[in-house]
Amino acid sequence: MDVIPRIRAARWADKEPVAAIVADALHSGPLAQWLVPDPTCRQQILTDVAVIWVEHAMFFGDIQITDDLSAAAMGFHRYRSIPPPSNYHSRLADAAGPHARQFELLDQILTQVRPTEPHYHLAVLAVLPAAQRRGIGAAMLAHHESRVDRIDMPSWTEIAPDSQDLYRGHGYLPRPALTLPDGPVLAPMRRNPHPNRSSWPLNTARPATVTAAARAQSDTQR
Repeated sequence: MDVIPRIRAARWADKEPVAAIVADALHSGPLAQWLVPDPTCRQQILTDVAVIWVEHAMFFGDIQITDDLSAAAMGFHRYRSIPPPSNYHSRLADAAGPHARQFELLDQILTQVRPTEPHYHLAVLAVLPAAQRRGIGAAMLAHHESRVDRIDMPSWTEIAPDSQDLYRGHGYLPRPALTLPDGPVLAPMRRNPHPNRSSWPLNTARPATVTAAARAQSDTQR
């Protein structure tokens, strides 16, 4: 039986490792090939663009990672409108060069279908190729859903179609598919919260020793 690493919140010092996880996980997929057709520069461009969004998530969302840096989940708190990353167009041009237009087009398409109501946007859930099929992605999703349930917030994501079964198992329902221009299909999915579940995040690698009720009582005594 595979042991799931502990899941924790990323710190600023984790910025570069998180970007590397995202780039490594996406590198061979059809979306990455559409964004950067040239394989000789794809890894570096994906990493450099990911750094921009990782920094942005540190301010307008959150990032959860495993202790062994095998997986990362990056999301944004879209409880209200949030600005784009600082100096995004110039930074994207520096990071992606002639491929910047593809990243901008992807942003525009995803923005058009994203909910306008307050929600949590799970932008990326990335597991390194060598760590896949060990239950880490499912553990990251379980950890995520317990966090959004605690705040009674719907969750939205856009994934590759072959990942839909995993997300369905965690309460996500498919929305109309998106076909990128001359590119792959993306599967938007939405999950409604389950506020009656345990109010504290689930971390299967670190079983809770304090009940939610006991923790709530402790909080009121501070």
